[in-house]
Amino acid sequence: MNNPWRLFLVGEALLFLLALWQIMSNPPLLILLFFGIFNIALVIRKKKRRTHFNNFQLVLGGVIVFIGLLSSSAMWMMLVLAVVFIGLKGVELSGIDLTKNTFWRKKQMIMVNTKDAESHSGERKKHHWFGNERIGNQAYEWDDINLDLVSGDTIVDLGNTLLPKEDSVIIIRKGIGRTRILVPLGIAVSLDHSALLGNVLFEGEEQMLKNEQVKMYSNDYDENPRRLKIITNTLLGDVEVIRI
Repeated sequence: MNNPWRLFLVGEALLFLLALWQIMSNPPLLILLFFGIFNIALVIRKKKRRTHFNNFQLVLGGVIVFIGLLSSSAMWMMLVLAVVFIGLKGVELSGIDLTKNTFWRKKQMIMVNTKDAESHSGERKKHHWFGNERIGNQAYEWDDINLDLVSGDTIVDLGNTLLPKEDSVIIIRKGIGRTRILVPLGIAVSLDHSALLGNVLFEGEEQMLKNEQVKMYSNDYDENPRRLKIITNTLLGDVEVIRI
């Protein structure tokens, strides 16, 4: 049995014990439950043909037991936990993405193009925290990327630029959303990523992070003069470094 189901059963068992304690410490409720169980037991033990009164006893006993159990707050918590857990497991098994159309999954494409070198000293750029943002509608030379976002999907495509033979840097700080960085072949890459919860894909290797930090390097990082340093921080979301 895997860990989620084990935790679910342990939680249900603890809530059931709490429900028993609540019922035992409430004498009127305990008497009501015994009365309902007694009526059900009388009908079940009867071997002869059941009469209409016996059917009434069975229904009455069942209703009394049902009402008595629902009088315990722990029973309600058991039901809520079961519904939520089974619902989430069903969604997980079906492969349905409930966040597909949420506002933080809006796509954001950052296209990096090239043109003649120019000075960037004193240049200011407006940060857009929500929604779509496009960088590179007009050609410009490569410049290090520094992004701060609250939510949204981000795509950084480096296929339209030529990185210099030195260390280039991409820094992305994000609250919620997916981040994809498309890196051409022949570029050495290092990834320094921290996340509260999310997957990280780098050089074909995928890992799950839970309030963790990971540092990863491509095989040619020490020898290649053209290197890209990627530093990302997210609360919830995946980070993918994809070769193109």
